[in-house]
Amino acid sequence: MARVKRGVTKKARHKKILKLAKGYRGRASSCYRIALEKVEKALRYAYRDRKKKKHEFRSLWIQRINAGVRQFDMTYSRFMDGLKKADVALDRKVLASLAISEPAAFENLVNKAKQALGSK
Repeated sequence: MARVKRGVTKKARHKKILKLAKGYRGRASSCYRIALEKVEKALRYAYRDRKKKKHEFRSLWIQRINAGVRQFDMTYSRFMDGLKKADVALDRKVLASLAISEPAAFENLVNKAKQALGSK
């Protein structure tokens, strides 16, 4: 059986990692062993933060809704409860954009939520 020489595949594997490490500081962009560690760590962070991004955006939307609702003497939790009782099905992303760009429409939603809470 013929001997297998691994030079080509090894070079390709190293090249792939070094391409991902482009832009890193010092030997982390040119030395395979160091680059491998840095790239693996970066990919772990990227995977984790793709999940975390969703959490951070939801938190931001809640803060924006709360700020918008407080102008009308109401809290975020009471507002969301009122919307649920009024059968208004808008997600937090849409509510946050309404609070910023369409204050009149947002005020109508706040009034609907107040009416729904008042008629228990």
